[in-house]
Amino acid sequence: MRIAILEDDLAQAGYVKKFLLEAGHGCDHFADGQDLIRALRRETFDLLVLDWNVPGASGLDVLQWMKINLETPPAALMLTSRSTEEDIVEGLLAGADDYVVKPVSAPVLLARVDAIARRAHPHSVSGTETFGRYRFDTRGEQLEIDGEPVNLTAKEFALALLLFRNTHRALSRAYIFESLWGRSPDLPTRTLDVHISNVRTKLNLRPSNGYKLVPVYAYGYRLEALE
Repeated sequence: MRIAILEDDLAQAGYVKKFLLEAGHGCDHFADGQDLIRALRRETFDLLVLDWNVPGASGLDVLQWMKINLETPPAALMLTSRSTEEDIVEGLLAGADDYVVKPVSAPVLLARVDAIARRAHPHSVSGTETFGRYRFDTRGEQLEIDGEPVNLTAKEFALALLLFRNTHRALSRAYIFESLWGRSPDLPTRTLDVHISNVRTKLNLRPSNGYKLVPVYAYGYRLEALE
């Protein structure tokens, strides 16, 4: 997952970021809530780990901003020293998916993160995922449309699956790039556009087939399922 950490205590932020990176997640750190809000306007995150009392905009302010401004807000976990019952209720009612009081051990927080990920992005344990006419064999990296196999490269398969798993969710170019090639890959910027074009053509993502893959201006791409 791609995770944003909102925490103005650099030691605490470094602690959280360290074990999330070790668990295989991508992490971006923000010490100011307004900086995170600006990032949310242009980037995609799967999860936010939010401290409550930070400069600029509080963790609660970020939750409320997402509720108003984002069609599909990322999941959020409050990680804060505020521990009263009233605080916990307020944080959860504001939109947090979980609430953890500091201090917390790395294994416990990672378990909470993984639990949110399973709820927010449930994937089949059988190795197959079906979206209408499209059937993905995630173990064999094979795709069938109406039972007919489609010839895809490994990256095209990964891109197609990423898009279908996030139907109706706008994904930033940086998020897609990082999901497929990792951080800071030495690749031309046109690489993503070529893969998007290939997937659109090979999967015939046209309105007549019930799906539309559209660019989102100055942001990225979104796969839409049509009625």
